Amino acid sequence: MTGRVIRNTGSHFIVEPLDGGAEIPCKIKGNFRIKGIRTTNPVAVGDIVDTAEPGPDGTAFITGIHPRRNYIIRKASNLSKEAHIIAANIDCAMLVATLAHPTTSTTFIDRFLATARAYDIEAVICINKTDLLTEPDDREYLDAFCYLYRSIGYRVLEVSARSGEGLDELRDYLHGRTTLFSGNSGVGKSTLINDLIPGIELRTAEISAVHDTGMHTTTFSELFHLPGGGAIIDTPGVRGFGTVDFDRHEVAHFFPEIFETGHDCRFGDCTHTHEPGCAVLQALEEQRIARSRYNSYLSILEDASEGKYRT
Repeated sequence: MTGRVIRNTGSHFIVEPLDGGAEIPCKIKGNFRIKGIRTTNPVAVGDIVDTAEPGPDGTAFITGIHPRRNYIIRKASNLSKEAHIIAANIDCAMLVATLAHPTTSTTFIDRFLATARAYDIEAVICINKTDLLTEPDDREYLDAFCYLYRSIGYRVLEVSARSGEGLDELRDYLHGRTTLFSGNSGVGKSTLINDLIPGIELRTAEISAVHDTGMHTTTFSELFHLPGGGAIIDTPGVRGFGTVDFDRHEVAHFFPEIFETGHDCRFGDCTHTHEPGCAVLQALEEQRIARSRYNSYLSILEDASEGKYRT
């Protein structure tokens, strides 16, 4: 049987047959690995897989994975050198972020965007909880944030799961696509999905009043079908986004404005950190490149140069 993995609990998988029929609980053998990719999870939600016939308990073994159209990974959370595949065969990677309660750091956002670009996946930023941005300073920050990322070339959606603002635009964008939903805990991914898919009733939790951080409500990755076509792959909230296997000389490629400006540098192998005649440093000084974006670039450059997450 050939099907798509729609749920991954770590040790067990649910596979949806491509030709219809009942979902099948599946497992993998301990030595199951994909050649060339060292990951903590050899099978991810979105993978197209082949399975053996189910055993007496109704569980089948996954026997093979079809070639992936794409996939996106991050550093495994256990601080090992291995990667974790977030999802496979997706049309878009959507980062659900909040500018307050909790605040998503720009470093986290930029690392997510850079990783999506590295794996040639369209990335979109979805700013949720805009109803909480009531003060003039908050609205000014929202406008500045949206202007920055839109000027770079990213689509930015402004939504509120509570008030309904922007949900129609979000639905239109998601229609017909398989979209990864990712972000910190507490940004409202589950609440948004509850709005987008009536009756699904995913569990949600209040934000910690002490730390202004989210509580984990999604504990494993799962694919949900959208009414009218398309799907969302919901993933557990993450605190950090470690980049994996970035070459030091390629990091700038994943920051469009830095890459474009770098064409005017004096040296072709400029790292944009100290070299004379660096057009990026000049643009930074003239505020044509945002300091927050440059700092994110440096943080990934540090990952790559120290080999933190490389095999």
